[in-house]
Amino acid sequence: MDDDLHRRIDELVAEERTLRTAGHEVTDEDRARLAALEVSLDRVWDLLRQRQARRDAGIDPSQAEERSANTVEGYLG
Repeated sequence: MDDDLHRRIDELVAEERTLRTAGHEVTDEDRARLAALEVSLDRVWDLLRQRQARRDAGIDPSQAEERSANTVEGYLG
């Protein structure tokens, strides 16, 4: 599962990099996609952190669940 999540992160980062370095003016559509990519990345990273925390606590990491965008984006640093 973690390998799949790492692959997903790699895919999202590659798409983000492509959009940012496309060599053309960034469109509203590009900006919207970049924002969506950032949220998706946050959600996948959050799930990985949950899985690791569960593993560290001796709890089954497969019970971790992807949280909503509102939850993940609402965290206070």
